[in-house]
Amino acid sequence: MKLRESTSAVALLCMVLAVPAQADVKAGVDAWTAGNFAAAVEEWKGPAVQGDPDAQFNLAQAYRLGRGVEADLGRAEALYAQAAASGHIRAADQYGLLLFQTGQREQAMPYIEAAAGRGEPRAQYLLGIAHFNGDLAAKDWPRAYALLTLANGAGMPQAAGALAQMDEYIPLEQRQQAQPLAASLKAEAEATRARELTAVDLALGKPPTAGDAPQVVEKPQPVTVAKAEPTSTPAPIARAVQPKPPAPRKTAHEATGPWKVQLGAFGVPGNSERLWSRISSRGEIAGRERIERKAGNLTILLAGGYASKQEASAACASLKRSGQECLVTR
Repeated sequence: MKLRESTSAVALLCMVLAVPAQADVKAGVDAWTAGNFAAAVEEWKGPAVQGDPDAQFNLAQAYRLGRGVEADLGRAEALYAQAAASGHIRAADQYGLLLFQTGQREQAMPYIEAAAGRGEPRAQYLLGIAHFNGDLAAKDWPRAYALLTLANGAGMPQAAGALAQMDEYIPLEQRQQAQPLAASLKAEAEATRARELTAVDLALGKPPTAGDAPQVVEKPQPVTVAKAEPTSTPAPIARAVQPKPPAPRKTAHEATGPWKVQLGAFGVPGNSERLWSRISSRGEIAGRERIERKAGNLTILLAGGYASKQEASAACASLKRSGQECLVTR
């Protein structure tokens, strides 16, 4: 299976404005909060040119959102990059997300990984799907499920849909492994963010803090979860599940006994195909004959070729221990 991207999550890009100590940059934040976006932009332009990372970040937000200036993603990207190079953590997070959005995914991944390591939910979402697909990161289903669990817990709307679809593919044992891993990743992220923010404060000569600087937050716009479409073309940022083509069917097992293990009954025939693709390589099933029977509108999936009831029962019992329901039949 494959996760595809959707432009719907672009609306979740952070709308946080940093409030620095410099008076004119603070005046810009006050103007922005009052809805006077053009005045805010004018306040930030001078400090941004002089290298103030808070002004660069805030001005980048304005160019990305098209408030007070015409929207210009290229200009926003350049300003995010400048602020990130000065150690502005939120700018680095935004920079990675914007790179990913504009198709520069390989370049974006180091920033996505770092942001996920600080607990950024959109980055956790993208990195989790990369680990699931094995395209932009090493395939690691427990870590993928853990990252999506954290993103879902942070309120990322796409995460719930992706987790539900992953449930169809990731074995129960690996989903169980993901739960303590998610707790560990969350604790590590909190420690990392506190440590990095403190390091930035010290570098800038500010008193150390354990959290973000004061900030103005705008409510994210609602998003729509993209549905899985096997033939759809990937689009930027939010990624949802898309099944890979089914694996080739296994040939009949050498033992051609009459006993079978029934694996499920499906109202949608494609679900039978997906289940077989997911479990047919398991030792209890590998090499067995795939059998489908029709019962009204249902498609019944079985694995055949067991020489005895005892052999089929042992295979079924092993499958049940891993969370796969089944029953023995002839």
